[in-house]
Amino acid sequence: MTIMLQTDPDHIAISKSKGIEIDWKDGHHSSYGTEYLRDWCPCASCTGSHGTEPRKKTTEAPASPFPMFTPKLKMLSIEPVGTYAMKISWSDGHNTGLYSWEHLREICPCETCKAAKQASQSR
Repeated sequence: MTIMLQTDPDHIAISKSKGIEIDWKDGHHSSYGTEYLRDWCPCASCTGSHGTEPRKKTTEAPASPFPMFTPKLKMLSIEPVGTYAMKISWSDGHNTGLYSWEHLREICPCETCKAAKQASQSR
């Protein structure tokens, strides 16, 4: 008997310029934009695990009144890593993050998941 975990993807749709959509085997749907995925890169450099400053999240920063032009962020390639993750190479030169299914489900930006996280944090 196989136990179906909520971190098992059923279907994955990838747009290198827009992001990733995942339908999970438990019926949940997650939609991740490119900037959101880049902001939540789980690698040691981006999370500050080496004792360095964590990468600032562009999706949480207030909009600048005088924005500088930056080229639109894109995923250059996406490679499967075993049956548990994918590796994304970004147009900003970054390519060390392994996005596990568990990590992706944990960072799901939908309102249902946000509410569940807030409820568990307030306990």
